[in-house]
Amino acid sequence: MTHRGQENTHTKILCISNIARSSHTYKFTSLASMLNEQYLKECFSELKAHKAAGVDNVSIDCYREKLDENIKDLHHRLKTNAYHPQPVRRVYIPKLNGEMRPLGIPALEDKIVQQGITKILTAIYEPAFRKMSYGFRKGRNCHQAIQDLDRTTWAKPIHYVIDADIKGFFDNVDHAWMLKFLAHRIADKNLLRIITRIVKSGIMDEGKYFETDKGTPQGGILSPVLSNIYLHYVLDLWVDIVLRKELKGFVRAIRYCDDFIICLENKDEAEAVLVKLEERLNTFGLELSKEKTRLIRFGKNAQQNRASKPDTFDFLGFTFYCGKTQTGGFKLGKKTSRKKLNAKLKALNEWFRKIRNVLPLPAIWKTLNQKLTGHYQYYGVSGNLLTISQYYHHTKRLAFKWLNRRSQRKSFNWDTFLLYESRYPLAKPKIYHDLYNRAGA
Repeated sequence: MTHRGQENTHTKILCISNIARSSHTYKFTSLASMLNEQYLKECFSELKAHKAAGVDNVSIDCYREKLDENIKDLHHRLKTNAYHPQPVRRVYIPKLNGEMRPLGIPALEDKIVQQGITKILTAIYEPAFRKMSYGFRKGRNCHQAIQDLDRTTWAKPIHYVIDADIKGFFDNVDHAWMLKFLAHRIADKNLLRIITRIVKSGIMDEGKYFETDKGTPQGGILSPVLSNIYLHYVLDLWVDIVLRKELKGFVRAIRYCDDFIICLENKDEAEAVLVKLEERLNTFGLELSKEKTRLIRFGKNAQQNRASKPDTFDFLGFTFYCGKTQTGGFKLGKKTSRKKLNAKLKALNEWFRKIRNVLPLPAIWKTLNQKLTGHYQYYGVSGNLLTISQYYHHTKRLAFKWLNRRSQRKSFNWDTFLLYESRYPLAKPKIYHDLYNRAGA
């Protein structure tokens, strides 16, 4: 049975979305009042279990023991302007280049509040977001972004691509500009105050507190929608409205959060856009990575009057190149990027090493099949059968290698390993995403 409070909240969210869809200039008020006890309970129930705890070290199960009392206290602090988010706990995960990526883990109560604000902001801004934006939006994903790229390079006069990289985007979001962007649609000072306190709550890194005068931590529930709002104003509207009006040739951007490319028709305009892009980002406190940002010749005519092969670029874990159909026409070639493939195999090798003497063989086999299927579900796109097949064959070799190290006596020779695999087959490479469906191109 749906609680009446939940019905009211869903109705309000739907109403906000409908108003935002009908008017892109309407300013919303009285939004903070939506963070009532019933709504906060709903947001708590939506949190994912078994996630790492923040600096409070409070788990979902622990908070649930006195849920009514805890939520009532949280609501009171929000209502009386006494709510102050705790610093996020900083952790680090390895990147493909050997560097460490910082993540920020909020305290549990701050996750609840962020979940509530995220739903409100999404209702307001989702109708205004552009088609070029695919990251962290309901009903949109990486494979749609890749299909957009496929259709654009196939159907439009694309001759150049700006392969862009924003240097440390999440660490450099300018708080003042963020609040200006939010103020375009939000006139509720109470909600803006709460958001300000969240992004300025600071970081706890190895027991030391650091103030945050800029940035929005990766790992926070609120960060994805704030990032999309920021880049909506900084990049998407600029490309979709300003550049399209200024340029004579075709231009289109495709963005997944802070990862984006810009496809262009004319060389001189592409070179000018690269300069303007850097100036545009600098205005809003952001910077292009000089080492990773490139302007490359790419598209149907990339090989004309050119002795060497056209350049390639990486986007969303794939390497894209200028390929040919069986009849000699252009097609967007795609394969798992070498960095991603090597990193996946390295992680798989490490997993085998750790669990070979811990789990029984059936459990290892079941998990291995899940890992293979998950790999195919992401990388199994039209034109990438060869690379996912390579992953499959490397995986089989790793399985044979490590299962023979479960004891001093070898468990398998190659023939008996293949016999076991024939009885309990590993998931075979499969294309899950047909990107050559040109409908809507």
